[in-house]
Amino acid sequence: MGTIRLGKRTESRTPRIKDFVPLAELDDIVFGGWDIFKEDCYAAARTAGVVEPSQLEQVRGELEAIQPMSAVFDQRYVKRLSGPNVKKGKTKRDLADQVTADIRDFKERHGCERLVMVWCGSTEVFMKETAAHATVASFEKALEENDDAIPSSMVYAYAAIREGVPFANAAPNLTADIPAMLELAARTSAPVAGNDMKTGQTLIKTIIAPGLKARLLGVKGWYSTNILGNRDGEVLDDPESFKTKEESKKSALDYIFQPQLYPELYKDLCHVVRINYYPPRGDNKEGWDNIDLVGWLGYPMQLKINFLCRDSILAAPIVLDSALFLDLAKRAGMSGIQEWLSFYFKAPMHSPNVYPEHDLFIQLMKLKNTLRFMQGEELITHLGREYYD
Repeated sequence: MGTIRLGKRTESRTPRIKDFVPLAELDDIVFGGWDIFKEDCYAAARTAGVVEPSQLEQVRGELEAIQPMSAVFDQRYVKRLSGPNVKKGKTKRDLADQVTADIRDFKERHGCERLVMVWCGSTEVFMKETAAHATVASFEKALEENDDAIPSSMVYAYAAIREGVPFANAAPNLTADIPAMLELAARTSAPVAGNDMKTGQTLIKTIIAPGLKARLLGVKGWYSTNILGNRDGEVLDDPESFKTKEESKKSALDYIFQPQLYPELYKDLCHVVRINYYPPRGDNKEGWDNIDLVGWLGYPMQLKINFLCRDSILAAPIVLDSALFLDLAKRAGMSGIQEWLSFYFKAPMHSPNVYPEHDLFIQLMKLKNTLRFMQGEELITHLGREYYD
């Protein structure tokens, strides 16, 4: 989370964010979740191969104590996965009630005062909003009728938000960003955030693109390709799941470059996104970008980026940050869409009357100003005239 500047630059007040706002202490957090596989978290971590065995051994006891609850899962929405640890129910409403029972039992068993849910499941197939998503009443009717418009992720979101539990969607699928969920969140005062954690290639795009735009460098093309070999890569090898991810990854540049305002620079941008499943790479993802630029007098230039990253190592800290900030939002009485958490997401949830903000630097300013506002501190605009008047 880093630090946050308070007041004027001359005041030298720069506390750590964790010391500035009343976040939950890490020692007070209890972790739990659902999985389609029965292995405990230590066994799952060994299988994933992300963290070195010597490091896992240091927390082996804590990880072995986390046994996954049986999951809501339907292979129609994630076609490349299957597992034995799956709930049974006559209707999706029945499954939602089972998740609700899990939430209540977990809270009581561990003596928790508050809960937060983050959907970290695999990318589901591409879906569009339907009449089933329009209101809480239509959504609950669709649950009873086992409507295909309700994937597994929505069952979890409904169960959490109905309990007033803050919810974040760390995947790109259509989940909580539908009118029914927002209506429910208003009723239960539940904060919601999403979608799709911004970790690898899109993180780099939202760092580089604002700089190109600020200097009004034209962009004719942006070709992005990824190779990864983890379970995420396997799931995205299915065209329908890839379509969901593609939509999430492609939206950022349109909003940052604003081609409607700068047609001569960005209107004809050719933006291509590819993801290739390559098992030997495991969790060590490689994101490669070729950017064709246009400079003064129309002279062509190129920028090439090769980001050899680790998918889960980038994602895990910001999942935790999101959970801590959502818990803070709940305690601060902030319900519904938490746009100030856009900093963490590829396809940020936003009010339907405004466009989403994708510029990483504006997102960070919004996040920090929200924290300043919560604590009664002056908002920082970076005008700075007072130093020279």
